[in-house]
Amino acid sequence: MNTYKPIAEYHNLSAQQFFDEIAPAQQPIVIRNFSGHWPLVAAAKKSPQDFASYLLRFYTGQKARIFVAPPAANKRFFYNDDLTDVNYISGEERVDLFLGRLLELMDREIYPAISMQNSSPSEILPGLSDENSSVFFPATEQHLWVGNEGIVSAHYDGADNIACVVAGKRRFTLFPPDQTGNLYPGPLNFTPAGAPVSLVDLYAPDFERYPLFKTALANAYSVELEPGDAIFIPMLWWHHVESMAKVNALINYWWNGSAVKGATSPSPIDSLNIALLAMRDLTPNQRNAWRYMFDHYLFKQGIDPASYIPEHQQHLLGKLSLDYVRAIKDYFIEKLKK
Repeated sequence: MNTYKPIAEYHNLSAQQFFDEIAPAQQPIVIRNFSGHWPLVAAAKKSPQDFASYLLRFYTGQKARIFVAPPAANKRFFYNDDLTDVNYISGEERVDLFLGRLLELMDREIYPAISMQNSSPSEILPGLSDENSSVFFPATEQHLWVGNEGIVSAHYDGADNIACVVAGKRRFTLFPPDQTGNLYPGPLNFTPAGAPVSLVDLYAPDFERYPLFKTALANAYSVELEPGDAIFIPMLWWHHVESMAKVNALINYWWNGSAVKGATSPSPIDSLNIALLAMRDLTPNQRNAWRYMFDHYLFKQGIDPASYIPEHQQHLLGKLSLDYVRAIKDYFIEKLKK
């Protein structure tokens, strides 16, 4: 049995303290009772039926994206055995029918894992966000996730994330970005849900095939959250998420990076793909030489590359107007099309 590292917990945290101190540090924290005042959480604490009824107060008839994994998947939304496809099916369904099915499956001994993932309350449940808002994010879009017992393998987000458990119970297992190689990430361009995932089964790891995963486990953090609790997951921190009740729900906020609605291209993950294409035929020594270039210009491991250049000639190394950024991005996007 692995012994995980604890995650720092806060019970009374102001938005100013979070954005001034916590978020810049890029370390995960738990905020207990973050959304405990929400009517949605209060309804969920009464019963799954009250939770579903509360959601349906806002329902206007639109369909949402639904995922279904058969009992043989053992609640894990993942690839099939040979990575030629995924082990679940997806489609659109009315939210009221989905919630009815969710409640019906509570009494089954053998049942599929079903999930309504990454839905927009403003579109399918208008008014829900207004009654269940946070002073941390007065104008940030919410994302709603509802389902039964299910497992999403370790993956990362391209934005900082606060995830609020509003019904049921969830276990989060986190790995810092420096463990990426030890997690054996799957394909960049063929993923179960949009982001690369670890190919290792957290609960049944094959150490002969994935020996470095032992190091990842030694650096892992874990916590269980109840309704009203939230977790801050910094950008690029890998997180394995297990829903642990027959009715679970989560609302999360992404407020920067590539996961935000309207984010401009290319995103950092786009840039990674471009770099892989641009440098795939270089020799190891040549790639290593480029690493020093990236360390100097991008990661600023030594002297600030702009510090000794006149401000009027710093260009990409200096302060940029939004129009200039857009013009440069458009230039490179057009160049890539040729």
